[in-house]
Amino acid sequence: MTNEALINDRLTRLTPYSFVRLAELLERTAPAPGLEPVVMSVGEPQHAAPALVDRVLRATAPLWNRYPPLAGTPDLRAAATRWLERRYHLPAGMVDPETDVLPVSGTREALFQAALLAVPAGRHGPVPAVCMPNPFYAAYEGAAAMAGAEPVYLDATADSAFLPDLEALSPELLNRTALFYLCSPANPQGAVADRFYLERLIGLARRHGFVLALDECYAEIYDRTPPPGGLEVASGIDGGALDNLLVFHSLSKRSSAAGLRSGFVAGERRLIAGLRRLRGYSAAGMPLPVQAASAALWDDDAHVADNRARYRAKFDLAQSVLGAALPLRRPAGGFFLWLDIDGAGLDGEAAALRLWRDAAVRVLPGAYLTRPSADGINRGDRFIRVALVHEPANLGPALERMVGILTGPGDRR
Repeated sequence: MTNEALINDRLTRLTPYSFVRLAELLERTAPAPGLEPVVMSVGEPQHAAPALVDRVLRATAPLWNRYPPLAGTPDLRAAATRWLERRYHLPAGMVDPETDVLPVSGTREALFQAALLAVPAGRHGPVPAVCMPNPFYAAYEGAAAMAGAEPVYLDATADSAFLPDLEALSPELLNRTALFYLCSPANPQGAVADRFYLERLIGLARRHGFVLALDECYAEIYDRTPPPGGLEVASGIDGGALDNLLVFHSLSKRSSAAGLRSGFVAGERRLIAGLRRLRGYSAAGMPLPVQAASAALWDDDAHVADNRARYRAKFDLAQSVLGAALPLRRPAGGFFLWLDIDGAGLDGEAAALRLWRDAAVRVLPGAYLTRPSADGINRGDRFIRVALVHEPANLGPALERMVGILTGPGDRR
């Protein structure tokens, strides 16, 4: 028996992680000398976390020696439920904090586990499908592959308002779909699914019997209008039933607290119970001081409004610097630019190389977040993802340097 036989062969279905690919692309290229490197490839908030995080962690320090409850403390579940009710105007009692909410140590692990929960094993007939937008968050693809499903990439381009075209989904595909991931506001395009879109998608999930996983981690970072949420839309359907629905929320972006690794899942209690059972075998509970800090953050909206205003100012800056020179589309939500650089005569990889080499700006090639369409063309190839996470003092000069590279002479390679 070879060593390879000891490893789950589904791992071979995983494509290289986007940031691994980026590191390999740039490993032999030094950033432009004399310039301060600015990393805009990673969606890591650079704003300081609210002061209350440190205060609560210090106050609860004696709890670090205790194993935490995997299902979360009652205080944390209640705080998450209160926030859902405030943010989405939910009727009291629609979401039961005892049965419908599950704190998790970062939503990536829960998004991954959703596929292990939803994809049936050993079933005869067509291979189960896991649908996801294209571009997509890597956890969706990895979860589908490791659960033994077929990842189905649904193009989300300008032609469909940067969301999957629900009208184009065939009955055959919908009938074998076990799980459908949707991110709204979308990463990276910033598109927002409106109420009609979400109502249509919830209806498809219930008619065809699949789990709808709504990744709403950017829901509090929006330009003008608060994005609707899955629970908000569900409150007006079938008496507010949560059937077939899971929504995922995180403090990483909302509260600039990525290091807490704190989020929660809410939805149909049968699905929440299944996730809780699955996590009992596969996950660690969130430390009690982190749970206390998380509850305090969900109960505080003032820091979120400030955070949102700061991102809005960054989009104003980007629009003033890039807007006259490049086809800039201001997103409705999130903090990314999905920047079309086709007019520069460069594909995403070539642009990333030149921006790093000549401007000391690190961005992510769009093709690292997408897969080729049915016609074999990778629609992300003409884009780069730019994270507007830095303070204006660093962001402004970096954007100016980008203009110089992307509007100058270039060659596709």
